[in-house]
Amino acid sequence: MKRRRLGRNGPVVSALGLGCMGMSMAYGVPDTGEALATIHRALEIGITFLDTADVYGPFANEDLVGRAIQGHREEVFLATKCGLVPGATGNAPRVNGTPEYIRSACEASLRRLGVSTIDLYYLHRVDPRTPIEDSVRALADLVHEGKVRFIGLSEVSANTLRRAHAIHPITAVQSEYSLWTRDVEESVLPACRELGIGFVPFSPLGRGFLTGAVRTLDGLPDTDFRRGLPRFQSANLQANLVLADSLTTLARQKECTAAQLALAWLLSRGAEVVPIPGAKRRVHLEENAAAVDLELSSSDLAAIEEAVPRGSVRGDRYAPDSMVLVDRHP
Repeated sequence: MKRRRLGRNGPVVSALGLGCMGMSMAYGVPDTGEALATIHRALEIGITFLDTADVYGPFANEDLVGRAIQGHREEVFLATKCGLVPGATGNAPRVNGTPEYIRSACEASLRRLGVSTIDLYYLHRVDPRTPIEDSVRALADLVHEGKVRFIGLSEVSANTLRRAHAIHPITAVQSEYSLWTRDVEESVLPACRELGIGFVPFSPLGRGFLTGAVRTLDGLPDTDFRRGLPRFQSANLQANLVLADSLTTLARQKECTAAQLALAWLLSRGAEVVPIPGAKRRVHLEENAAAVDLELSSSDLAAIEEAVPRGSVRGDRYAPDSMVLVDRHP
């Protein structure tokens, strides 16, 4: 597995990480045995950048990752997040970025993960009621105490990022980024490059859509959260399938899978970009891992841009109650 540095002065990590959320929630019934085997296989092939969060499950995913890394702590670059507080069943979580909450959440995550230090600790969403400077000072205190090595922000605007970075160095920004979600190219990604901050795309395969495997909601478990996402609904879905099919056609010509092509495109966006595709099963993990060796020519990149033009995807990426949690301050 190739490796990349997270930003100008950040840690060196595997060029692909592993998003662990889907092992515990959002995509159907969890399979703990296969999830543990998938994490162990990731470590075997050199994918050592593991991403979780306290809200995943909630809490179950950190417990799972903690079990998986017992005896492997020195091999792992461990990222988790705080700031999203689970809501009642069926409701979106609320945001809490107060210093008191950040400290208590960190202590709880350390216990669940069974570690003494978190390598990369993100504020999962910006709390509009708490100045970002206060949240970052709380995260910085955890660094000074040795409980956290590096800090990051998730779904943050460029303006908020600059304010945060002025208080304490931000090592990484995690936001949705893929061929079907390119908002960050406008200002967030340029700000990361200017400030020397690493960028970690989550959902780099469009929540599985770019793989070509999802063509209808029929067959998805009732608990699959894609059933509530606008891009997977009726007319939006049909329009977006045209884009997925175009990508699949290009992948066949390149003798790779659509997932590999989509990940290789993301890896081509800059040396500071480290995607974290989710995988619940070893077969998908290994398929994704092969993307790091896929070379794309300038003509390949042009063909991908033509197949999935920026702004061509239909529908918002979240339902309204979740979209409001994304920081889009100017």
